Amino acid sequence: MEGTAQGLWFGLDLSRPVPGVVYSRRFHRSLLQTPAVVRPQARHRVEVVFARQRPGQGAKRGDLTGPNPTDRAKSGVKRHILTDGRGVPLAAEITGANVHDKWLVGQTLDAVVVRGPRGPRRPKNLCLDKGYDYSDTEAEVRARRIKPHIRRRGEKPLLGWVQGKPRRWVVERTNAWHNRFRGLLVRWERIGAHYRGLLHLACGLIAFRQAL
Repeated sequence: MEGTAQGLWFGLDLSRPVPGVVYSRRFHRSLLQTPAVVRPQARHRVEVVFARQRPGQGAKRGDLTGPNPTDRAKSGVKRHILTDGRGVPLAAEITGANVHDKWLVGQTLDAVVVRGPRGPRRPKNLCLDKGYDYSDTEAEVRARRIKPHIRRRGEKPLLGWVQGKPRRWVVERTNAWHNRFRGLLVRWERIGAHYRGLLHLACGLIAFRQAL
């Protein structure tokens, strides 16, 4: 080579800075003076929404909910289920968790979906636990020509098997079947009618499985 290089110059070909944007702690104030193209519009925000489980759509809100007296007054829902001897649900209603069971006896009996030529086919005998030991509850049952079999408060618990069939845990087993449905175990529906519809659908599936 004829001669050595006198010096080397390094540079970066950068685009011109956006007017009004300065590198300081007051960056957010200067950004307000930039063109509207740089600033994102509020209507183009990215949101993630799930189809079933949505934030704030649990049993903490909505109708037909109430403070649960057995779970630190947490808001919840109570299912009132009428079953036959096999545990197949015949009727289902929902209320808030703070509503006593006895207030829904008549409404649950009237919600029997099995219809006959002369009206609904209600059961002839009705077995209730000690939580229904009230005179007004017994009167509602007898008014519908049903013979009540209510366990009295202070009476010794009935254990064992009677005539080869268990006398306990029939409705409790049906509740366990309902809890296997994910949409019923935890209520995500804010509207009570939607949750009742899912409950009725589960009752239909249980009846179909027992008929096989």
